[in-house]
Amino acid sequence: MIEYTLASRADVWMGENRMIVVTGSVIARQETLDEILRLSLEHVHRSRSEPGCLSHAVHIDCENPLRLVFVERWADRDALLAHFAVSASREFVKALQPLAAATTTIEIYDARQLEKL
Repeated sequence: MIEYTLASRADVWMGENRMIVVTGSVIARQETLDEILRLSLEHVHRSRSEPGCLSHAVHIDCENPLRLVFVERWADRDALLAHFAVSASREFVKALQPLAAATTTIEIYDARQLEKL
């Protein structure tokens, strides 16, 4: 039911089928994985309620279970910048740094949906 709700919101927010896509990843140390998972899920759940958030998810990499991958879709750049400005978002990034085994990554794309199959 949650996936259906998110898909419905995406259809409304995308307007001309344009969106901002953000991918990111963090590699945990074995002893910090549970804390990173907890923080990540808290961040994802909070972010989903922000204006302009089409979807926000975190996944465990099947090839490296210590690597978490974030996939986000935002209605536009303003919505993403507002997300980055939320103090809880900045605190999340700060909290991850000492728990990570390597530097975290974030990539931002301006995307257009070509098809929905």
